Amino acid sequence: MKTIAVFSVKGGVGKTACAVNLAYAAATQSARRTLLWDLDGQGAATFTLRLAAKPGTSARKLFAADAELDALIQPSAYPNLDVLPADKSLRHLDRLIAEDGARSLKKMLKSFDRDYDRVILDCPPGLTELAEQAFRAADLLVVPLLPSPLSERAYDQLVAHLGKHHRKGPALVPVWTMVDRRRALHKATVDAFPDRVAIPYAVEIEAMAVHQAPVAATAPNGLAARSFNKLWGEVEAALR
Repeated sequence: MKTIAVFSVKGGVGKTACAVNLAYAAATQSARRTLLWDLDGQGAATFTLRLAAKPGTSARKLFAADAELDALIQPSAYPNLDVLPADKSLRHLDRLIAEDGARSLKKMLKSFDRDYDRVILDCPPGLTELAEQAFRAADLLVVPLLPSPLSERAYDQLVAHLGKHHRKGPALVPVWTMVDRRRALHKATVDAFPDRVAIPYAVEIEAMAVHQAPVAATAPNGLAARSFNKLWGEVEAALR
């Protein structure tokens, strides 16, 4: 089993779109037994796949020492793709992680080893306690970036942070998101890093919340779907 964390220091960069579409590609394109773990209290990934936390459950309590993870996992509408849903309780997860007795994310992920080939973590934005846990637990970090110098600066700061505090941490795969090549700044920034996958600013991606489906399920031949499939190919290559 390999764990891929989708992480960004800032919100609003298409992080959840990346997580959902990578999970879909893992399950369909690569036929991997895939779990998408929604760790963001907003629950956008859960909603996008037409799921919701079970009534009376709390995703935050999963980090308690005696919680059963399997009981909360739900199948999606797609073969090979399961989801561990989020709920609002995750907004206070950092405080629990800092307390004694909370299980580490890395230890929790070990319990999925027999059932899944790939686990995709949709992490909340920010350098939080949960982010530090994800850095220790993940094999690879996918980092969505808006095409701007400030985003590149934030990425450099993340690289420096990992180099200082997580020297044996995950490999990094940066990806441009919301790219509009009609804008001079976008085009110049993306062209400066031609080896990075560029996810376009596309109606199909915006419509994910309307259709509650990955873009490859609704518009499989579109540029957005092809871009996410290309990104998944790079992720798989980096995990070998």
